[in-house]
Amino acid sequence: MPNVAKIFSGSANTILGESIAKNFGQELGKYSLHRFSDGEFQPSFEETVRGCDVFIVQSTIPPTDNLFELLLMVDAAKRASARRVIAVLPYFGFARQDRKDQPRVPIGSKMVANLLTAAGISRVMTMDLHADQIQGFFEVPVDHLYASAIFTEVIKELNLPNLVMASPDMGGSKRAYAYAKHLECDVVICYKQRKKANKVDKMFLIGEVEGKDVLLVDDMIDTAGTLTKAANIMVEKGANSVRAICTHPILSGEAYERIENSALDELIVTDTIPLKQKSDKIRVVSVADLFAKVIYKVHNYESISSYFIF
Repeated sequence: MPNVAKIFSGSANTILGESIAKNFGQELGKYSLHRFSDGEFQPSFEETVRGCDVFIVQSTIPPTDNLFELLLMVDAAKRASARRVIAVLPYFGFARQDRKDQPRVPIGSKMVANLLTAAGISRVMTMDLHADQIQGFFEVPVDHLYASAIFTEVIKELNLPNLVMASPDMGGSKRAYAYAKHLECDVVICYKQRKKANKVDKMFLIGEVEGKDVLLVDDMIDTAGTLTKAANIMVEKGANSVRAICTHPILSGEAYERIENSALDELIVTDTIPLKQKSDKIRVVSVADLFAKVIYKVHNYESISSYFIF
């Protein structure tokens, strides 16, 4: 039997799934989702997957229906005698729950890993996990891709004369340092204090930005409170321009309004999560070609190490 790869997409980001399949050189697999009147749903593959490598593209963004749809798709593929089932999660939801940081809370990302493993996945492919240790939550191989493979080219095209990389918080300093080392530029860091989740109480800047073209870097942007506050501080401290690159544009709550009213000249994001609305300040670059290339390598048991920049 020939070694066949088939790419399917859940309903969370069908456009990205279609683009990945196109870059891979084939059409997206036929798939339907039947919904009952009470809200229950049942996925169905409308073509044979017997003996195939099945790649299922689905970002597990809210609501949790997207995660459960993925689990049902994996189960359906296994019961249809797929050779391997690879979960392609451009955005891995619940990644912020990677540890027990207070009493009586779950480790949500570990539970999601357990659910995917129990459903029958053979492998996981994802991008820019909020915490690298989540890879260890799985008992199957994890291909952890980095958007730096895409963003570094975008940064070079910007041709900023006085580039300095910046992290909007201490947790992202490692990421900012990696970009700075690769691009041979300086780094500044924002130190923030929170009284509760999604709300920054105080923020301080560590480093000099006067006369610089600042590029903030983060793995995700949710309410945009931290990022826009950091951008405003950069301008107050004399920065020539402030841009930001973020892999996962969650953009909830007042995020779009904050971005429009902020000192940010531009926010560059990927399409791991579809945008809820358009904005003149937001530019989207696609991860489809990168995922298509890695899917080809994984399907043919070839090394993918060349796609890891940092």
